[in-house]
Amino acid sequence: PWLADEKRFVERVAAAGGHVLGVCLGAQLVACVLGAQVRANPEREIGWLPVETTPAARSTTLFGAFPERILAFHWHGETFDIPTGALHVARSAGCANQAFVYDERLVGLQFHLEMTPSGARQIIAACGAESMVASRYVQQPLAMLGHPHRFGDINVAMHELLDRLSQAATSARRLAGVT
Repeated sequence: PWLADEKRFVERVAAAGGHVLGVCLGAQLVACVLGAQVRANPEREIGWLPVETTPAARSTTLFGAFPERILAFHWHGETFDIPTGALHVARSAGCANQAFVYDERLVGLQFHLEMTPSGARQIIAACGAESMVASRYVQQPLAMLGHPHRFGDINVAMHELLDRLSQAATSARRLAGVT
């Protein structure tokens, strides 16, 4: 129930032709607003795990230049179905539905490109004990924090994705005669 306001906000932005990037829970909310199911993933993904783009990614403006494979930061136990009409643009070994693009305006990323070393330390401190049950897709804190350069790599990918999303939004406003 506490997510109802966020879902209404995403609905209003989508209905108005706006652009939304949802990350992790945000992606699940966007998927839900678009009519897709959100559910527990068969496995938790926590830590640095590879994500690969699908062939459909190359057909989008937003993911056409995205790396074919990226070592991304994860912290989730849920997943979403790909919404009807959306393109499935990324997957991983532990979670088939890692990203989607709907109408070149709405993007859902299950993985985290925005994560920083400080953010990782904070999420480990706040949620680590309850989340890090040993499994093949769950890493321990030292493994997550032991390669600080990885955060810079994903942050670059996030900036590039945000630039493409911003350019798409600017182009859409120009076409609509809004400045």
